[in-house]
Amino acid sequence: MPEPAPDLSRPPLGVVEQWVINAADPPTLARFWAAIVGGEPVNRADGWAVVRDIPGMGRLSFQPDPRPRNGRVRVHADVRVADLATAIKEAEALGARRVGGTVTDDQGSFQVMRDPERNGFCLVTPR
Repeated sequence: MPEPAPDLSRPPLGVVEQWVINAADPPTLARFWAAIVGGEPVNRADGWAVVRDIPGMGRLSFQPDPRPRNGRVRVHADVRVADLATAIKEAEALGARRVGGTVTDDQGSFQVMRDPERNGFCLVTPR
């Protein structure tokens, strides 16, 4: 028997704020993708690089990760939510699982999650 369709009548949990790509060289990838999709590449002091103002979408962020790819998924969505604690509970009710604890840094707070097939995403509340 097929699984029931998701309830599309309920409001969404949040919106995709950015796609995050792990990168050995974030500035180089930001410049590359800015040339491909438009936008402005910006290097951050913490080693990250972002492409802002991409026509038709939010932004691409490149997270420093010196480890080799070796089959690891290196892309995930950051889903901006109004209330992190509530969004975590709602995502868990839909089948998501938490990975570790909530992190707060100078960009805001986030919780790493896994969807029912163990794909990663983050619920975020920016500052």
